[in-house]
Amino acid sequence: MKNPREPGFLQSLACFGGVILIVILGLFWLEINLHVLLVIGLIWVAGHASYLGFQFTLIKSAMSAGIGKGLGAIYIFILIGVLIAALIEGGTVGGLIYYGVDLLHPAIFLPAGLILCSLMSLATGTAWGTIGTIGVVLMGLGNALGIPLPLVAGMVVSGASFGDKMSPVSDTTNLAAMSAETDLYAHIRCMLYTTVPAYIIALFLFTTVGLEYADQALSVQQLNELKEYLAIEFSIGPVTLLPLVVLLVLGIRRVPAEPSMLASIATAIALALTTQGRGITEVLNSLQEGYTSNTGLEQLDVLLTRGGIQSMMWTLSLALIALSLGGLLDRSGFVRVLLQGMLSRIKRSATLVATTIGSGVIANMSMGEGYLSIIFGGQIFKDSYEADGLERHMLSRCLEEGATLSTSLIPWTTSGAFCMGALGISPFTFAPWAFFNYINPLLSILLAYMGFGIFRKKTSEA
Repeated sequence: MKNPREPGFLQSLACFGGVILIVILGLFWLEINLHVLLVIGLIWVAGHASYLGFQFTLIKSAMSAGIGKGLGAIYIFILIGVLIAALIEGGTVGGLIYYGVDLLHPAIFLPAGLILCSLMSLATGTAWGTIGTIGVVLMGLGNALGIPLPLVAGMVVSGASFGDKMSPVSDTTNLAAMSAETDLYAHIRCMLYTTVPAYIIALFLFTTVGLEYADQALSVQQLNELKEYLAIEFSIGPVTLLPLVVLLVLGIRRVPAEPSMLASIATAIALALTTQGRGITEVLNSLQEGYTSNTGLEQLDVLLTRGGIQSMMWTLSLALIALSLGGLLDRSGFVRVLLQGMLSRIKRSATLVATTIGSGVIANMSMGEGYLSIIFGGQIFKDSYEADGLERHMLSRCLEEGATLSTSLIPWTTSGAFCMGALGISPFTFAPWAFFNYINPLLSILLAYMGFGIFRKKTSEA
């Protein structure tokens, strides 16, 4: 059997551009379901691969390999659905809302929420854990305070992404440093030059926007009604916050995400059985189907009726299709050839920075997984940074600014699909409000063209 041919630049451009065109026209013009569009895109790419000489068995193998690389994310999907249901059953979500409504005034809700999500994500190193716990609670509080949910979701994703990008215990932070073959803390120090200014700008914007809702505070009667219904539904007390404490402590101690979430789930189930008066059958079934709230207060029922493994199935199926598409694009070489064609035209260090960041977005759109995009970018750009005399932590910084920060804004990536499942808001809807996620890469490119934040290797004197 003959080996498949390497694609040319024009065919790679047509193949990848066709996938993007299918998604854009299908979503915004024909309003076709995203799952169906990705299947059509998969058939389109398979046709191009077949033209290059890929047999069906090799195409199927490439798709399976793509799914295999994303299995870690799939495990997290399932656990997050279970965790959300368990936290509601144990009264953790209800307790946070009960105490949070009194503490968070609409005027400071957005900046305070941003800082809270940033700190939790920094401590635990997981954006998904932050979004699936504190993020869910902040969505409920924001809704109760009359703040638009897309704006709240943008704030949650911004804060979670900041911590995920900067935390030394974050998997993406470590992966970017590893892919660029640089020291972890050199990588983090390099990111400070662009991340801190971007974060300050985002914090200012959320503060400014938040002031527009300063007069939308709930009346005392509404607050009392909300707390009254929560107190009827749950036994509220400081002990209900214990599952979050467990999650936070284990994250700080660098325990992997899966065992940390399982420990938090077990704690929440114990609380549900001992303090909330739930039955074992009721609690365990809710881990599959989700918690169903019947308080009679509509806004509270909408918030609390969620979670469970089934709630993540839409997300999981989308991720499986996207990962299979990414695996085929990767194996057939279309994205690699496309980026290498761009590299041959780069003459300036700033342009290399911009191309690296842009390629992270392109890789996320094609492969559907931020981890793959970081690894892929490290392989493609490593020699170019070396030839230009740039420090390796410059590469790792750009990998994060492109891949890590854009992945939650694209609905068919594993992270974008997760955000949609956990927050109930499409990335297309909250992306304009995720200030930090796009200010950081744009600011990095701007500063590079101004000559700031460009780190070159020191040459030894003769």
